[in-house]
Amino acid sequence: MAEDLRKPFVCPWWLGYFLLIPFRRLSQDPEKILTPFVREGMTVLEVGPGMGYFTLTLARLVGTSGNVVCVDVQEKMLSALLKRAKKAGLEQRISAVMADEDSLRIEGYAERVDFAIAFAVVHEVTDQARMFEQISRCLKPGSMLLFSEPTGHVAPEEFRKSVEIAQSKGFEVANTLHIKRSLTVLLRKRGRE
Repeated sequence: MAEDLRKPFVCPWWLGYFLLIPFRRLSQDPEKILTPFVREGMTVLEVGPGMGYFTLTLARLVGTSGNVVCVDVQEKMLSALLKRAKKAGLEQRISAVMADEDSLRIEGYAERVDFAIAFAVVHEVTDQARMFEQISRCLKPGSMLLFSEPTGHVAPEEFRKSVEIAQSKGFEVANTLHIKRSLTVLLRKRGRE
């Protein structure tokens, strides 16, 4: 059987506006999802933030002494996110990093990140092993990664394979979470706590 060499579908930047609709909060409320894991002063890594559906909540939760590092491959997504952050008065708490196909470009955050989130983005990544490895390097030992994929795009078997890839790169499953229309796990970076 030939290997499927097609690149994964990457959400076009203009669809980012649809992901911000207020109606989404009924099933995926950022505060309810993130409050158990994020505290003032933390450094949080958000991979694939789009236009910042979770970002502004993260920025409020980390407070003035914290930082949210947003990594995306689409400049227009990051630009829209930063405009929204500025309008909300949160731009000082957010760092935008332009990634590319080969790297998240987050080497400077090695073992400095307290919490990471990859929500509805891993299925768009060509090399998941490399991505999970880069996230793992940035997390402090014992820190968590909230990994979630949309049920409309990712089958349970595909999600299970992604979790296995994450486990091969230094993560263990800490908990399974229930978020509507999503397959979600909380992964812990192995090491001291």
